[in-house]
Amino acid sequence: MNRREFLYTGTALTATAGMTAKSYAAVAGANDRVNLGVIGTGRRATVVCGAGFTQDPRVQIVALCDVYGKQLADFQSKFKSHLSNPAIFVDYHDMLARKDIDNVFIAIPDHLHVQVACDAMHAGKNIYLEKPTLHRWHEREALIKAHADSGEVLQCGMQQRSGSHYLKAKDEIIGTGVLGDVVMVRATWSNFPWQRRVIPAEPKPADLRWDLFLGSAPKVPYEYSRYSSWRSYHDYGNGLLADILTHWVDVAQWLMNDDQPMKASALGGDYVLNGDLTNPDTVSAIIQYKKWNLSFESSVLSIKDPRPAVLFQGTKGNLSITRGGYVMTPNEGDPVTVDYKAELEVAHTKNFVDAIVRGAKLNAPLAAGLSATRPVEMALRSYWDKKTIASGDLT
Repeated sequence: MNRREFLYTGTALTATAGMTAKSYAAVAGANDRVNLGVIGTGRRATVVCGAGFTQDPRVQIVALCDVYGKQLADFQSKFKSHLSNPAIFVDYHDMLARKDIDNVFIAIPDHLHVQVACDAMHAGKNIYLEKPTLHRWHEREALIKAHADSGEVLQCGMQQRSGSHYLKAKDEIIGTGVLGDVVMVRATWSNFPWQRRVIPAEPKPADLRWDLFLGSAPKVPYEYSRYSSWRSYHDYGNGLLADILTHWVDVAQWLMNDDQPMKASALGGDYVLNGDLTNPDTVSAIIQYKKWNLSFESSVLSIKDPRPAVLFQGTKGNLSITRGGYVMTPNEGDPVTVDYKAELEVAHTKNFVDAIVRGAKLNAPLAAGLSATRPVEMALRSYWDKKTIASGDLT
């Protein structure tokens, strides 16, 4: 990172992108300590805690909660050097009842997001809520009310918003009209092997609370695939449209300064995967805005794409932006390349902690989470109802 890029990062989003945990500790005061409870200790929590929270000297992970004992044990083993006898919970209500836990990271299946987040805010906790913010559009009212009533910090897990190169592209390329009229945005990302496994039936582990996993979802008998591949089931997740489109449509709307989708159409299916998985293994969607279209393509199958990106196509040039940087290619002139070497999780979790200890502005507040959810929910409704959906059709 050159000096100009470091200064841009520091003033616009995060002041410590080039600092190590040790160097940051030298400037972190004793009053900056944040005690954190982690609700859900699976794959996503492992990534975010490993890259982000455990690397911030201000954060102490003091409690862990999961419905599966083995998953709790695996998390503790992986981060044993960062944990000091954390309190262990199976039911998240018990964690929220603890007065000494002021902040929680929620990384659980999508269908549990809103209920747990609302309960956490009602209990007076600041929360970092993994995306998607909502599982169903009607849930937004409860979340908005809980947030307004509590006044707690709520960071949504859309970590691109803490990447300095995204803001740089927004301000210096999209915002200055270098690309001319941007009328098409293309977003792609495929190849998710953990969602296309062959999952043989297994008996329910004795230390797995199936009832707590189901929550308010339909009460069905235990199936190992429903637990271990919950993203593939509409009852618990919304598949690629929630997992991937949420991120990429957020980037598109944010950089285009337009979060008002007008119509959405989505098609797809289980073209290769077998079994009772309900979410499509491959999907395509088009979201129409007033002056531009977003097209989205994604598959869990082994379709290789070396640059999962959002491509802005304008009358004077293109911008291809990824989590690792961007390439701006004008119709006339030489391409401009900017690399981003930092971990987005580091910047995003730091922004959450900064909001708690310093009152910093959140990069992905609830409003951003809801804005990114609207086009996703429109595309989902289109896929399931098999027709084009207008924004006003959401209820």
